[in-house]
Order: sequence, then C-alpha cells, then structure tokens
Amino acid sequence: MQLGVVFPQTELGGDPGAVRAFAQAAEAAGYAHIVAFDHVLGVDTATRPDWSGPYTSSDPFHEPFVMFGYLAGITTALELVTAIIILPQRQTVLVAKQAAEVDVLSGGRMRLGVGIGWNEVEYEALGEDFHNRGRRSEEQVEVMRALWAEESVTFEGEWHTIPGAGINPRPVRGTIPVWFGGGRNDTVLRRIARLGDGWFPQGAPDAKMEEQLARFRGFVAEAGRDPAAVGIEARTGMREGVDAAVEQAHRWEALGATHLALNTMRAGYETVDQHIEAIAAFKQRFAD
Repeated sequence: MQLGVVFPQTELGGDPGAVRAFAQAAEAAGYAHIVAFDHVLGVDTATRPDWSGPYTSSDPFHEPFVMFGYLAGITTALELVTAIIILPQRQTVLVAKQAAEVDVLSGGRMRLGVGIGWNEVEYEALGEDFHNRGRRSEEQVEVMRALWAEESVTFEGEWHTIPGAGINPRPVRGTIPVWFGGGRNDTVLRRIARLGDGWFPQGAPDAKMEEQLARFRGFVAEAGRDPAAVGIEARTGMREGVDAAVEQAHRWEALGATHLALNTMRAGYETVDQHIEAIAAFKQRFAD
C-alpha cells in the first residue's frame, strides 16, 4: 500500500515556507505522494449564520494547481494529487491545461482526483450550475482525456464544443490518471466504476465499508474492467494519536486499499514542525 500525506491546508495555508518544509519533509521521510484539498472560496458566516459546512472564509486554501507548480520545482519524487478538484465548478479545458502543465513541470507526477463538491455558494460565485454537476462531470472527463491524448480535438457534446483545437504541452505519459471522490450512492459508484482510474472512498474501514468496496468492485467488473486495475485511496488521521492512525491504516490495507494518505489537520498541531514530527512518527510506527 502506497503511503502519502495530506497537506494541512487550513493550518499551514498562508505560509509558503511551511508549504516547502512540509512537502520536502514528506519526501525525505519516504512518502510517495502529497494530497491537496480544493476550495476556491469560503462562505462568510456573518452573512449565513446557519452555515453547516466544514470550511468557511476563515480557512485558508492554496489553489492546488498553482501550489503543485511550486512543489514540482522543489521536490523530485512526490506524486502530486488533488483529492479532490471540484471539477464541475471549473472550466474543463482550463483544468486539462493546468493539470497537463503540472504533469510536464513535475516530470509526470500529476494525479488528478476530481469530484462534484457540496458547496452551492461556490458554484454560484464561479458561474456554474450546481444541479447538473454529476452528469456534466462525465463529459468533462471525456473532454480532458481527449485533450491530453490528441494534438487536435474536435468535440461536440451537451456542454462542450471544441472546433479542432488542442493543448500544448500535453502530459508526459499522454494522459493523467483521473481518480474520483464521492460515492455515497450506487449511481455515483457506477460512474466511478466506468470512468475512474481510482476512487477515494469516504468512511471508516469497517464492515459497512467492506460491503461498499465489494459493491464497487462488482460495478467495475460489470463495466468490463479489471477491479484490480482500479486504485483505492483511503485516509487515516492523527486526532486519536499515532497508534490509532496506524491501526486504522492496517485495517484499510486488509480491505485492499492500494494507497493511503495520512491527514494531520485538526489533530492539535500548531506549527509546521509539529506536523512534520507527526508524519515522521506515523511512517516509523507503520513500518515497525
């Protein structure tokens, strides 16, 4: 199981030195990838006192593609992973271009995790339709993969028209792996099973998750694909300490997760050095 770390956006987001220190420490510790969450803007709770979302305008978020362009130049091996880019609130061709640029600058280290998000306010501010985001995301992935693979693309879809045009440069490998978040119902799971190179399941590694993973692998097989070829990236956190995080990681491994990211956000760490110490402690304990 490949181990990665989640960049603690909400606690280190405003300090470029912390971005560099955390990423380079993760690479030095032997982690294989770094994950960035995505929010373009946050809600001002003064205007919405009943807001129940997990993030607000008080939480800092680096823009993932820009941050990854920076990390491409100061790391050598870390895979750069969005988990997830909220795809339908962004222009599809621009996402394809940005992801390809990160891939080129990093020497082929980009993995694009996408999802449809939950924050309708963000969609409104970005001028995109919140209500058709699931169906639209399927066509978005089709468009991006065509732009990555072909010098010139002609495409006529429900939401996209490309009249013989292409992006340049294109990705190092001719494509970029596209993984999906979400999956709370079978409609979404079937979409991921058809289109995804991998899936980021949400939840604990318990009996309910074991059943969900079995259902997902069944949907992958129904789509004519090999379930073993579709990655599963889980997540474990440090809120209950390193022993609990390691125990949960091993349970994910037993369920067949191919990747796992350690999240140190909201675990009581106040400095970048404390976050770095935490990821080092987890890596050592997991190996023991």
